[in-house]
Amino acid sequence: MKILDCTIRDGGYYTNWDFDKTLIEEYASSMEELPIDYIEVGYRSIPLEGYLGKYYYCPIFVLEHLKKLMPSKKLVIILNEKDIRTEHVRELLLPIKPFVSLIRMAVDPKNFERAIDLAKAVKSLGFEVAFNVMYMSNWKNDPSFLNLLEGLDDTLDYFYMVDSFGGILPNEVKQIIHLVKSKTNVPLGFHGHDNLHMGLINTITAIEEGCEVVDATITGMGRGAGNLKTELLLTYLESQGKIELNFNKLGGIVSSFEELKKNYDWGTSLPYMFSGAHSLPQKEVMEWVGMNRYSLSSVLNALNNKKLVVKDNVKLSILEKKKSFKTAIILGGGESVETHKEAIIKYAESKKDFCLIHAGIKNVLNFKDLNCKQLFSLVGVENEKLLNQIDVSKEKHSMFIFPPFPRKMGVSAPSKIKLLAKELSSIEFTKSSIDSPFAVAIQTALDLGINEVLLIGFDGYDIDLNKKQFALAQENQNIINDLLKIDNFSALSLSPTKYENIQLISIYSLI
Repeated sequence: MKILDCTIRDGGYYTNWDFDKTLIEEYASSMEELPIDYIEVGYRSIPLEGYLGKYYYCPIFVLEHLKKLMPSKKLVIILNEKDIRTEHVRELLLPIKPFVSLIRMAVDPKNFERAIDLAKAVKSLGFEVAFNVMYMSNWKNDPSFLNLLEGLDDTLDYFYMVDSFGGILPNEVKQIIHLVKSKTNVPLGFHGHDNLHMGLINTITAIEEGCEVVDATITGMGRGAGNLKTELLLTYLESQGKIELNFNKLGGIVSSFEELKKNYDWGTSLPYMFSGAHSLPQKEVMEWVGMNRYSLSSVLNALNNKKLVVKDNVKLSILEKKKSFKTAIILGGGESVETHKEAIIKYAESKKDFCLIHAGIKNVLNFKDLNCKQLFSLVGVENEKLLNQIDVSKEKHSMFIFPPFPRKMGVSAPSKIKLLAKELSSIEFTKSSIDSPFAVAIQTALDLGINEVLLIGFDGYDIDLNKKQFALAQENQNIINDLLKIDNFSALSLSPTKYENIQLISIYSLI
């Protein structure tokens, strides 16, 4: 039985395939000393749109350096079959032949026949070849693609079963292995995700059923809920007397990746558990959880809609487009709202043709007693939090505004909220986001005929951003840029902001 560690390749879904050089060198040093056979260091790819980092393209100099750091290990790269064709093979793979032993291919079962041609082209160059066939939990529904394995014994060195959704149970691992073995003599591999914390037991089961190679990653770092932890698998095998283990080397690299984890926070959670249990794709879950915008209830509501094949679960009345106010303050979530709370109240109390629009609910309590029209831009089921903060039955000046129907996050509107709720007919001024509370707030102002918005609480972020902050900062900047393109519309910031292009004015000059 062999072990393949794919931390850098699979972990790249969190870092966009960029890693600190010192961390990579420590990782490689540890791998060289640990009882691991294959090290998968990333993808090779034709140029794709958008930014993808060093370990998505694995230039020759990168692979040469890694091989020098891990001379006794077999290096592996993976091809994403959906992007790569046989005509790309020689250019992508011949230059890396001195450094890479195994080429794996990520394969959707529906593209299996096309993938066979790719595998034969790769094999002709002298590499070991493996299929990583996705969506294992769905194979029982349509196993017909497995019939195409006949005659591939000389092409494939490994046929990997990939539990893409992290929802497979041990008895299903056994059943599927028996099914695959009835179709081929190609050695089998297993790649388990850890949504339901089944990564270890499923991998042990796969080994017991005859799988010859299994995957793991340091600290479980990997797409979505992540994978079986390399350190857990090695510790288990050591306890069974099957390997000898340098715990100093293992402990050092685990500690370093635990530090990285503080920034990216991979691992399973209730949304990943739900997606695993119901075989739902993890890509959107990763985006929703990663944005740090949606409540746990919002994510689960969206996943349940996917399970039920429902676009949304509540249709609300449309916010009528009519001239209602001249000016609005839009409140963001930055500290400047608390800092200038008294000034905001004074300004609001002095104005008649005015409303206060909340881009989210962070500052509801600060202004719950303010006697002016207040509108709350909500996404998902944020309103459940709101119910715990104010008595909406007394909020005659309130209105709750939701993104246009259908909402990808769905909505859960208790009766008290629903009485005061409206949804936008559309978000027209920007394509940056259709469910950002900020975008909803701006479109609300436009639909109410407002021609001047004053922003406060959009402070921006310090230079040292984590991934969630970067995504939100970039989204907000794009929304601001689109906002400033609107004709006959004025937008100012009432407090210092790190966002660009927005004109600054002091709130104290207005009161």
